[in-house]
Amino acid sequence: MRELTIALRATLVTLVLTGILYPLAVTGLGQTVMPAAANGSLLRDDRGQVVGSSLIGQPFTQPGYFWGRPSASGYDPMSSGGSNWGPSSAKLRQRILVERDRLAAEHPGAGPVPDELVTASASGLDPHISPATARWQAARVARARGVDLARVDTVLSGTIEGRELGFLGEPRVNVLVLNLALDRAFGRPLPPPPPITPADTPPAR
Repeated sequence: MRELTIALRATLVTLVLTGILYPLAVTGLGQTVMPAAANGSLLRDDRGQVVGSSLIGQPFTQPGYFWGRPSASGYDPMSSGGSNWGPSSAKLRQRILVERDRLAAEHPGAGPVPDELVTASASGLDPHISPATARWQAARVARARGVDLARVDTVLSGTIEGRELGFLGEPRVNVLVLNLALDRAFGRPLPPPPPITPADTPPAR
């Protein structure tokens, strides 16, 4: 009976320490020292609405926004991962070729399509692209928004993140942060008009 009492006391103390006090201490420390990161690094638009996290990529498709890397998981944080297609996969090669042709057609005169825009990251959630890949898209964004390319490039340059601690990694651009900066500078782009169908075509006179 004495051993059972000791075991129950030890279990209760461990439960209080690791199940209550420690989580409260870690949560309090996180909210005090780094509240933004502790709450998911959420980003808000100019109306104060949460539009996403700086840690997770999003599928931008409008021509007035910069586009990020493709995602094998559909940018779903609950199923992060790659496609498991290797370099010898015919499906992977076909997907890359189709996507490369589409991007080349939408960026006439921009030069070779950056590899970043046709290959997904290992997680499928990478929110960043390189500054060079962002600048490759800048003319299309400026044209869609009806502003000078130099003004778009100014906004882009202001969102470039440097190397961690000055020497780790490479300079990069968070696509969501950049697109929010564009909306603040120029307003939101108008959505493209719907395609004309035969039923929309007025009868010939």
